[in-house]
Amino acid sequence: MNGLELCREIRKLSDVPIIVLSVKGEEKTKIEALDIGADDYITKPFSIDELLARIRATMRRAPNGGETLEKSIEIGDFSIDPNARQILVRGAEVHLTPKEFELLAYLMKNPGKVITHRTLLEAVWGGNSTEQNEYLRVFIGQLRKKIEPNPSKPRYILTDPWVGYRFNP
Repeated sequence: MNGLELCREIRKLSDVPIIVLSVKGEEKTKIEALDIGADDYITKPFSIDELLARIRATMRRAPNGGETLEKSIEIGDFSIDPNARQILVRGAEVHLTPKEFELLAYLMKNPGKVITHRTLLEAVWGGNSTEQNEYLRVFIGQLRKKIEPNPSKPRYILTDPWVGYRFNP
């Protein structure tokens, strides 16, 4: 997808500030980018000082200083604070790698639903990794060791063979 399509997709999900950096300096392109949700548009070449000034200006106007705050989730034995990147299991903090955190957070946001391998891979690793099921198996195994009372008999992260995984809080 091109930059304008990316801007449109980001805007559907978030209010994060967007500054478009482009070689295209046509007025029509700038207007289109700003109309679909970009906060600023800067054409190359530009100085680093100008870019930094535009970033500062955009961040001043952004709600929460540009940070998107997510709601905490409490479900069953689990509590997750996405803003602090903290997960509590049965009241005890569990230290997770960034990918483990993203994976568990995604599963927690969809309790009881079977999430396909492809969907999880795309959500956590991006669209280029949708065929890398071995990533998922390894990380699910690591998560189970950290959160399950008995990792060999999972109670929280269940496998739906040949389909995906289900979070059972």
